[in-house]
Formats: sequence, C-alpha cells, structure tokens
Amino acid sequence: MTITTENGASLSVRYFAWMREHTGTDLETIALPDSVINVGDLVPHLSAMSDGHALALKNMKAVRVAVNRTYGDLDTPVTAGDEVAFFPPVTGG
Repeated sequence: MTITTENGASLSVRYFAWMREHTGTDLETIALPDSVINVGDLVPHLSAMSDGHALALKNMKAVRVAVNRTYGDLDTPVTAGDEVAFFPPVTGG
C-alpha cells in the first residue's frame, strides 16, 4: 500500500513475524502526517488503519522498533523517507 501527502512526505513501515500476519503486509509506504514527529506519534496513526494494525500494535511493550535499521523506542524521531520496522523480540531456547 502506498499513500503520500500532497507534498510527498512519506515513510516506509515494515512488520515482522506475527505483526505481519495481523497487518496483512510486510511493507507499506504511508503518508507522514505533520503531527507525527516520533514513533510514539506514529503508532496511533498506524493503529487506526485497520483492526489488524490495531491488534499488532496494541501492546508496544511486546514490540521492538527500529528506525533506519537502528533500534529505537517510542521517543525516536521519524521524518520523511525513514524506514520504521516493528517486530516482536527474539527469544532463544
């Protein structure tokens, strides 16, 4: 899915593991609303996209995030052209 704003401000969002199953996609390019300045602002915007997105992002304590392939958190800034990835933590056994 690709959505851009009038000024073309967009970012890529990747979902891994069970998050991909809930959202129905592993990659989407979305419009970057002016109100989104960090990952914490992005999560409610993504959650509103579908019930699957809301379910995937419901418990951010169980989700890791990376911006441009660097681990981050809800306070990590996002700007146009960034790649934001969401994935569950990996456990070994």
